[in-house]
Amino acid sequence: MYRIGVDVGGTFTDFTLLDETSGQIHFYKTPSTPHDPSEAIENGLRGMLEGLSFDAAEVTYLGHGTTVATNIVIERRGARTGLVTTKGFRDVLELGRQARPSIYDYRVEKPPVLIPRDRRVEVVERIGPAGEVLTELDEASLEGAVRRLAEMGVESVAICFLHSYRRPEHEARARAVVEAILPDAYITLSSEILPEFREFERMSTVAVNAFVGPKMGAYLEKFRGRVRDVGIPVEPYTIHSNGGLMSADTVYANPVRTCVSGPAAGVVGAAEIGRTAGLPNLITFDVGGTSTDVSLIADATPLFTSARLVAGYPVKTPMLDIHVIGAGGGSIAAIDDAGSMKVGPRSAGAAPGPVAYGRGERSRRSRTPISASAGLMRERFLAAACRSIWKRRAMLFAKPLPGRWACRWKRRRMASSRSPMPI
Repeated sequence: MYRIGVDVGGTFTDFTLLDETSGQIHFYKTPSTPHDPSEAIENGLRGMLEGLSFDAAEVTYLGHGTTVATNIVIERRGARTGLVTTKGFRDVLELGRQARPSIYDYRVEKPPVLIPRDRRVEVVERIGPAGEVLTELDEASLEGAVRRLAEMGVESVAICFLHSYRRPEHEARARAVVEAILPDAYITLSSEILPEFREFERMSTVAVNAFVGPKMGAYLEKFRGRVRDVGIPVEPYTIHSNGGLMSADTVYANPVRTCVSGPAAGVVGAAEIGRTAGLPNLITFDVGGTSTDVSLIADATPLFTSARLVAGYPVKTPMLDIHVIGAGGGSIAAIDDAGSMKVGPRSAGAAPGPVAYGRGERSRRSRTPISASAGLMRERFLAAACRSIWKRRAMLFAKPLPGRWACRWKRRRMASSRSPMPI
């Protein structure tokens, strides 16, 4: 019997297989497929099982961490979304709060609102803070609002009424009307996603959930189908942002809860290793191809938070406290206007990928080919599937950087040529 864990990253998709009988652990790595992340999962599962001559029917558990929802928000390629809210409150999503973290930085740009104003419609209704009905739901205004969204071709609808966490009946009725007029639409209720006060955070969270929902659902369907095609008989699980597990159906209804799914799995694993090794206090440092994730473990317990920004949008849901830095193994190095070195946040990713793997572009200098050409990488530290590091190609394409950086590059390469490190 075998248990499999999958981590879908921006550059590589990694696999771990545990043989429950012998206790032996096997690892496998394959390039990610940004156009369809489930394709890399199928490629890796087939490659690993066939390479180890294991029977897919003997897999008893499959769990995976993913950043698909986060990437949809970052790239702003989610569904065409509409918002139904209480009359007088449709601009809450755009107004936000008074807090301005970078008030003196004129270069900071506020991310565009996920649901533009013309697709935010108002309904006559009002619930009080104690759950009392101040204004009954006006069915005519509700139907009119939903029909306007239908005319605009929305694919997903977020419903967020004032104080609905106290009395969700109006939101439930609104869902029934949306289902009747837009039968194929993805629907999200704030009273189900985040039944708490703080209108802006609740509206922002439900907007993100509705924005990523349809695309996440399509990914999950492909993922489950590919798992079945491989011959694995169990339903796959997805890592919750708080380190727990969710079924595919739960993820479909609550995709916003997977925003740090992949990094969360690493933190939970590190906490368990630390507990076993007698090291209860740790700092985890997870370097991927696109980003680096850092977290703190105190007394063998990861730290948690109830809110964070996802690509600049507030999301309120329980999750591990993970700090993401936009610099990984494939992050692109460049010189900024002031002549200083800058690495990231742009990354070569899986497509085209770092040139050191024979996949990138001549014009891209990223950390992996720079490290390979400078002799900073040893072959024994690389996964078996990635030992085809092309040092000659990396040295050819990772061209010297201008100015004072060229001298440092030259010294590093001269030192490397005098005492080469095996790669």
